[in-house]
Amino acid sequence: MQKKVRYSHPAHFNYETLAEICDILSNAGKLNLTARAVVTYLTNQLKLKGAALMLLNRRSKKLEIAASQGLSESYLNKGPISASRSITASLEDGPVAIFNVRDDPRLQYPAEALNEGIESILSVPLVLRQKPLGVLRIYTAEPWEFTMEDITFMQSVALMLALVLDNIRVSGAYKTSIEALKDLRPPIRRAKRTLHE
Repeated sequence: MQKKVRYSHPAHFNYETLAEICDILSNAGKLNLTARAVVTYLTNQLKLKGAALMLLNRRSKKLEIAASQGLSESYLNKGPISASRSITASLEDGPVAIFNVRDDPRLQYPAEALNEGIESILSVPLVLRQKPLGVLRIYTAEPWEFTMEDITFMQSVALMLALVLDNIRVSGAYKTSIEALKDLRPPIRRAKRTLHE
């Protein structure tokens, strides 16, 4: 028996949902807390199997999980995620929608995805100033025919995430620079008072 194909519901992919995500991001502080809040909200609001934010490690060229929701530890620890092999086009050419994890050669770990109960995946790159930062992925438990509206929505979320991540990075670097300058600055010594004062 063929599984029922799911399509997104307009009540989920709309400006209200986007506004809620903006509100989450506007209160961004620490990277891990912000990322976890976004993937949790997406999973619950869009009724997904799960969601994950993966950031690119420029040294190892691997994608490292920054936050996830709805995915088991065994799936998350299935092995190193190569940026050059795992849904390759997502980092190079843009969003990648996988309808059936069973027969898509772009997946690095298809058997593990099946064991996890995943049917479809949408992977959207986080890119800022033409530099890839990572990917935002959503996973469904039933076949999902992603529409252009779905993809555009997720691209908007990914862009906002990229901006916030960059802001957190710059803010952290700024704070580090200020602290370094304070350490280098010689201590201010109070002048000794004379008898004439």
